[in-house]
Amino acid sequence: MHAELRWIDGLTFAAKGATNHWVVLDTRKEIGGHDGASSPMEMVLFGLMGCSAFDVVSILKKMRMEPRDFRVYVEAERASEHPKVFTKIHLKYVFYGDELKKENLERAVSLSQEKYCSVAGMLKQAVEITYEIVVNPQE
Repeated sequence: MHAELRWIDGLTFAAKGATNHWVVLDTRKEIGGHDGASSPMEMVLFGLMGCSAFDVVSILKKMRMEPRDFRVYVEAERASEHPKVFTKIHLKYVFYGDELKKENLERAVSLSQEKYCSVAGMLKQAVEITYEIVVNPQE
């Protein structure tokens, strides 16, 4: 795998990987950015959520289950001192739909977290990752 990062201005950068798609990274104005895009640490969380969500949807399709809607939320804590790494990450998998079997949802999420999601596998070596599954919450 390869990637490229180009400096735009201040602390704004554009990155492109093997898929040849550009993403913008930025940070808050008070530390030199333009506050115009997600930060690198947010991108780490997006990578974790996306990797796991890809797995979960693929596994559920093999189980012939398709939620009407599916969302992943994350709450993360960071160290107060540099290098301000994540110290805890909690994922909340929320499924919407009729006739969803909770045991299948639990199996799909567990397989993602314990076997398939390479981002989770890498991050677990440095940070505690927990998760919960919610089905058809009242919003």
